[in-house]
Amino acid sequence: MNQKLLALACLAALALSACNKPAEAPAAPAEAAKVAEPAPAPEPAPVAEAPKPGFDVAAFAGSFSGTLPCADCSGIDTKIEFKADGSYAIDETYQGKKDGAAKGDGTWTAEEDGKRLRLDPNSKTDPDRLFEVVSHEEIRQLDTEGKAITSQANLSLKRASAAQ
Repeated sequence: MNQKLLALACLAALALSACNKPAEAPAAPAEAAKVAEPAPAPEPAPVAEAPKPGFDVAAFAGSFSGTLPCADCSGIDTKIEFKADGSYAIDETYQGKKDGAAKGDGTWTAEEDGKRLRLDPNSKTDPDRLFEVVSHEEIRQLDTEGKAITSQANLSLKRASAAQ
């Protein structure tokens, strides 16, 4: 009789443990999958300082000038000197404005395989400025998001000289 009770107890224990396992079993593989999956690798930070392959900063360096549109004057005479070391200087004169001269400097980088230039001013109160590289001889002002500006106004600056 003791053997029958022992066998019955073992069967009952097995039955009870079998009843509990299905409820735990589905959760366990999901938990294991979560633990087994490696955490996604952090994306590398974009390196804005390094130009894209194929864009020769030294060959592109030089001065560009022209008159850009102005909201409250007849135009802004603009000259940007892109230096081969990645720095730039900008000289702007607001036409018809007393004390309308402004100068700035900072660093410039090529983006989108050399199709766009970003001017990052040393003055952190000034926003970055973006220009499309139309050709080696012309750049065109873009909006703050890097998109083309729809306008009849001239937004281009032409090469005035190559880097010295």
